[in-house]
Amino acid sequence: MLYAAFTFWLLVIIFAAWGVHHLWSALIKPRVVNGLLLPGTLVAQLGHVLGLLITGNPVQNTSLMGDDEKGEPQSDTPDNTRIPVVGGIVVGLLPLAACAACLYLVAHFWGGPVLSRAAAGGGLSLPQAPPTTLAGVWELLRSGITLVEALLNGILGSNLMQWTTVLFLYLSICLTVRMTPFAGNRRGAIGAILLTGLAVGVLSTLTPVVHNFVLSSWPILSFAVGMLLFLLLLSLVVSGLVGLVRIMARNG
Repeated sequence: MLYAAFTFWLLVIIFAAWGVHHLWSALIKPRVVNGLLLPGTLVAQLGHVLGLLITGNPVQNTSLMGDDEKGEPQSDTPDNTRIPVVGGIVVGLLPLAACAACLYLVAHFWGGPVLSRAAAGGGLSLPQAPPTTLAGVWELLRSGITLVEALLNGILGSNLMQWTTVLFLYLSICLTVRMTPFAGNRRGAIGAILLTGLAVGVLSTLTPVVHNFVLSSWPILSFAVGMLLFLLLLSLVVSGLVGLVRIMARNG
């Protein structure tokens, strides 16, 4: 059940990141959004390029920001990879893995005060088993709210005037939101997560190292989900208020 939950939360991450990026791009110019997320874009793009090189595909038309109005990162993904199926999965997985690895490093060096305060009440931890009943689904939703509350308490309880805290929060936002799958490789990213969950489950039966790795990665996984859920809820509220103001302005 642990590995099913691990896979589920990874899927939550990419869909929540996708939703946050879409909402932000609808509220302000997409080019501004992509400019603000540039550190995360750099990491994700490096992972994407590395995936192309590992699978023997050429790297073409790669840039951190396009010249068009949206300013989306660009890198051509071949329609037919040299390694069928697996190639697309590797290319889809490495941007997410690169952002996750950098998020771990950022949290290790600068996120201690925020994460320690957030984890103090025990709320900064995701359920390690997927729900199997309707009551379990409601409990899962309550756990998500508790997770966001714990994270927000940790942020507000830290020293927001300290540059390391500000840098940690900024880079965390960039890295988590940039876990959004690249256009043209979204099916590969979803397939990569499903295959990763299956592989982790199989390998854990062969060696305890894999099981210990999943358990040790749970705090940073919980933090990433909490950050994205908070950003998603905040973005939905702001988007709703902006839409309401526009309706009232049109109707006089």
